[in-house]
Amino acid sequence: MKPILPILILMGILLSAEANVSKAQSRKTNYDEAKVPKYSLPDPLLLAEGTKVTNAKTWKEKRRAEILRLFETQVYGRSPKPSLLQKFSMRSTDLQNGNGRRHLVEATFGTKEKTVLKMNILLYLPVRTKGPVPVFLGLNFKGNHTITEEADIPITKAWVRNDAKLGITNHKASAKSRGISSSRWPVNTILKRGYGLATIYYGEIDPDFDDGFQNGVHPYFFRKGQTKPAADEWGSIAAWAWGLSRAVDFFETLSKNYPEYPIDPKRVIVLGHSRLGKTALWAGAVDPRFAMVISNDSGCGGAALSRREFGETVSRINRSFPHWFCGNFKKYDFRVNDLPVDQHMLISLIAPRPVYIASAKEDRWADPRGEFLSALAADAVYRLLGTEGLTTKTMPAVNRPVSGRIGYHIRSGGHDITAYDWQQYMNFADKHLRKR
Repeated sequence: MKPILPILILMGILLSAEANVSKAQSRKTNYDEAKVPKYSLPDPLLLAEGTKVTNAKTWKEKRRAEILRLFETQVYGRSPKPSLLQKFSMRSTDLQNGNGRRHLVEATFGTKEKTVLKMNILLYLPVRTKGPVPVFLGLNFKGNHTITEEADIPITKAWVRNDAKLGITNHKASAKSRGISSSRWPVNTILKRGYGLATIYYGEIDPDFDDGFQNGVHPYFFRKGQTKPAADEWGSIAAWAWGLSRAVDFFETLSKNYPEYPIDPKRVIVLGHSRLGKTALWAGAVDPRFAMVISNDSGCGGAALSRREFGETVSRINRSFPHWFCGNFKKYDFRVNDLPVDQHMLISLIAPRPVYIASAKEDRWADPRGEFLSALAADAVYRLLGTEGLTTKTMPAVNRPVSGRIGYHIRSGGHDITAYDWQQYMNFADKHLRKR
């Protein structure tokens, strides 16, 4: 008879480990500052070899690359180089109010033999300009047809989240959803301020559910025999960021070949709300063509410090949305202090370009204080690179924005992007991107 003691010991170890994981998974969400665990943030200015970065040259040539590699391999995943052929077609219409022109852009990606992906860019440009203008670019949650009441904007044919109130079933968009997100996209206000606006439905790039990466852009970059991204390859957030960069490709093409369209591809402002705020930050980190980056209520995996474990946590986000990040990120579900990076280092990757972090008082799930502390911890990199960084060391009062090279506000209200937020973003862009 074989000895059963080693087997029993092994079973006990496995059961104990399972119990610990189950216990960790059942932890209640922490909204108490007194219960935030003690933590120590990785130093964005400390090289892997252990020496301190003391000049801009070392940051640009060495330390930045180290941090970017860590985020690529441990958090968001490595994205493929853009190898698909790109084609763009555009239909333009004057707005009835006379404030600008609307452009419906169809971007197709593929090979010489076939189209593998279509992405629709809804672009508004002002008409009363003295030259090319900066453009706000952001992804939307429910389709381009939802951001205004305009009846001729095509309804997306891509996967959308079911919503019985809007008659959305079988993940097909309904005409009932036209204009439902207009409060988040103040088109006329933006045009009157002299900015362009572009938006893309994120579900056309990659559907936002755990489908094993079979229905979005990922499969077209699989190697022979590959059926899902490797543990250090891109998840959905990185795919959505990839789509934002392809929009910049179009802006560059438009500006070069059709100068009559007043768009400045060197002054593109990428912004996003919630999970799309995470996406905007990552897009700004990996693509230096974005002149300014805005994160609105991005929370865990976005601007908020992971080590605080306040509101949404790494373990919770990976269980709820296993497709957002790369496979390696799940290793840190219950040992977040072992992460070689934290989100202040993501903000640092954007330096010295202007970045704005916004929170909402009632949006505790996104950890407003953690978002501010992340901006504060990125300040040292901005100052090393010769900018004013964040102009305060204490979290400002509600509705009292601060505007250095790093901007921040916490407004009243909950998880949303509002007219107040947009006012601050345009003020921030006026300060940093308007030609003097």
